[in-house]
Amino acid sequence: MAADWRTLPPGDPRQIIGANVAALRDRIAEACRLAGRDPGEVTLVAVTKYVSADLAVMVLDAGLLDLAESRPQTLWDKAAAMAGRPKLPRWHMIGHLQRNKIRRTLPLLGMLQSLDSLRLLEAVEAEAIREAEATSPSPSLPCPRLDMLVEVNLTDDPGRSGAVFNDVPALVAAAARSPAVRLRGLMGMAARPDAGSDARRDFARLRLLRDELARAIPDPEALANLSMGMSGDFEAGILEGSTIVRIGSALFDGLA
Repeated sequence: MAADWRTLPPGDPRQIIGANVAALRDRIAEACRLAGRDPGEVTLVAVTKYVSADLAVMVLDAGLLDLAESRPQTLWDKAAAMAGRPKLPRWHMIGHLQRNKIRRTLPLLGMLQSLDSLRLLEAVEAEAIREAEATSPSPSLPCPRLDMLVEVNLTDDPGRSGAVFNDVPALVAAAARSPAVRLRGLMGMAARPDAGSDARRDFARLRLLRDELARAIPDPEALANLSMGMSGDFEAGILEGSTIVRIGSALFDGLA
């Protein structure tokens, strides 16, 4: 069992991470209070892409079970480093997933937050069906379905990841009827993650798009989630209805 961070000496990385987690939970609770929301509606996903596997384990021990990576290779390495632990994370992929890395990545994921094209959706479907046919004792059983968010490019920058607004309705409709994935919402990153007012504008735009698309999707869970907000703007995301915040640097603030 991991030690309580409050009993650890100042400067211990576990103490620093534990204190940061507690402070972030307080900030999430305050943002929810201002929004008239229940803090239990918001999942804090720890982005561990810039830290070692040892620090990622400390985050896990601090009580955050949802961890995220943006590169498949890094996710593979950290998942291997944590194999055999009594408590395992639910891994989120938040970066672009290349089709040639799907086979090795999908079995590790709890959620893919970066579905950005029909080509990627089709490739994920094909791999999920292939794996089900190879392992299922009965061909008639449905294949396991991976939770997914459609990533939306909230800017006009073609260098940004995510589907452009005009392509989102078709991608959402295809994911919603897929036999191999479970559409669970939308993900987006504000144009300027460090600017609260601009972030609220971008997040409001994503929320309104979700509300419009939800009218055409019969499953109420298909667009229940909005993944909006990082270390610099997650309060703005919560004020605009975010159910998932992706926090990296704020978790490790104070570490040498």
